[in-house]
Amino acid sequence: MPKIGEQIAALPIRWDEKDRVSVLMVTSRGSRRWVMPKGWEMNGKKPWAAAEIEALEEAGAKGFIGHVPLGTYRYPKILDDGQIIPCVVSVYPMFVEKLKRDWKERKERSRRWFSPKAAAKRVDEEELAQLLMMLHKKPHKVPVIRELLAEAS
Repeated sequence: MPKIGEQIAALPIRWDEKDRVSVLMVTSRGSRRWVMPKGWEMNGKKPWAAAEIEALEEAGAKGFIGHVPLGTYRYPKILDDGQIIPCVVSVYPMFVEKLKRDWKERKERSRRWFSPKAAAKRVDEEELAQLLMMLHKKPHKVPVIRELLAEAS
């Protein structure tokens, strides 16, 4: 039985003046696909704190991150040696307060804001697309988002 990898991801979001939500995505380093900032859990760090670090390193995003995942999705992680590990990713919502102009992986990745629906069309993982579509219709009704809004204000 293959080992299952556990990863964390930040879902950086913002609202505009018309109360529409956008999500920030980055390109992966290898295939240049649009993905969420994600990585492996970090020793000594809470999962959401690790996701917050990934958002800063991969997307230059700083903000307020939730401590409860919005959900999870699975994908096959291809390692440098070609080995494939099935991974489960816990996705933590993050309200972006600032985007840095200069961040760690800026030369390796592109970043861009998308509507949740447009983001869902660009990801390969069906479960991640479903999480993004939860934000498309009524993001304020999603319990984890509602709680995060209350904490952030």
